[in-house]
Amino acid sequence: MTQQTVDHSPVVLDIAGIELDADDRRRLAHPLTGGLILFARNWRDRSQLTALTAEIKSIRPDMLVCVDHEGGRVQRFRSDGFTELPPMRALGELWMKDAMAATDAATATGFVLGAELRACGVDLSFTPVLDLDHGGSSVIGDRAFHRDARVVTVLAKSLMHGLLLAGMANCGKHFPGHGHVKADSHVAVPVDKRSLKAILADDARPYEWLSTCLSSVMPAHVVYPKVDAMPAGFSARWLRHILRGDLGFQGAVFSDDLSMEGAKVAGSTLDGAIAALQAGCDMVLLCNQSLDGGAAVDALLDGLLAARQASTWQPDPDSEARRLDLLPTVPPMPWDELMHQPAYQHALERLP
Repeated sequence: MTQQTVDHSPVVLDIAGIELDADDRRRLAHPLTGGLILFARNWRDRSQLTALTAEIKSIRPDMLVCVDHEGGRVQRFRSDGFTELPPMRALGELWMKDAMAATDAATATGFVLGAELRACGVDLSFTPVLDLDHGGSSVIGDRAFHRDARVVTVLAKSLMHGLLLAGMANCGKHFPGHGHVKADSHVAVPVDKRSLKAILADDARPYEWLSTCLSSVMPAHVVYPKVDAMPAGFSARWLRHILRGDLGFQGAVFSDDLSMEGAKVAGSTLDGAIAALQAGCDMVLLCNQSLDGGAAVDALLDGLLAARQASTWQPDPDSEARRLDLLPTVPPMPWDELMHQPAYQHALERLP
């Protein structure tokens, strides 16, 4: 299909290995590609990662290079100098002993996390997790700060302050809350049967209280049947009416991975992408589909382009600006300089 300039680049895709091949370069140059998400399989060492992100930027300078790098069990880069960060529950546990020390430790965690990634050319980590620790979710578990929405909000804001000091935006997830359901949306379609009033009074409170400082949000692949029959990431009621309208959120909205089981209710990957974009997502993620040659990635890119040209999908006029707002505005500090920076060394000492 003939590629043409379009006014929105909503697709976040991945690559299979530690360097780009011809298909990766072609997909990154596609006008609908606006982001790339990295995984542990894309990591060998810092020099390789830095060269990889530099090549990505050489193809598309405004490409948003992302990673799931939260700390604890969700941390993609752990060797060659990267600090092994604690799970967020450690900050919640510290809060119970010394709340003010916990806020400082959270800021230190965000700064170390962001500065190390930025030094290697990564623009955004999908953090912090704002889900509440209800105790029954295996997929959330110790990724959550605490059960109390107030504690989660303060610790997340402190962590986001550290990211900001490192020149990195943030992404709160998984709106309006994944912590109450036991099922894992990677392999199932979780259902949360609580009322809208109950959810807004508890799990969704961090999104309300952080509305002025959240850069981006990722909705949950969870169905809340008393609110909408579709998962939150495919629901205009959740995204346009509640998140943006009632809670006043101004930033970017990412879909969670469209290849997850929780997204299958929307139909094919292309159907899911269009449904998510029409519901209010600005960007859609398709992960781990480059591993078998990437046919699903090409089908999504070409299908979305055809839908755009046929006017069966119309981009939100504000979506591209929201994507671009997530890009760092200050050049990263090279790794060797970062290692000697007093603020970074101090932050390392303040980690929980």
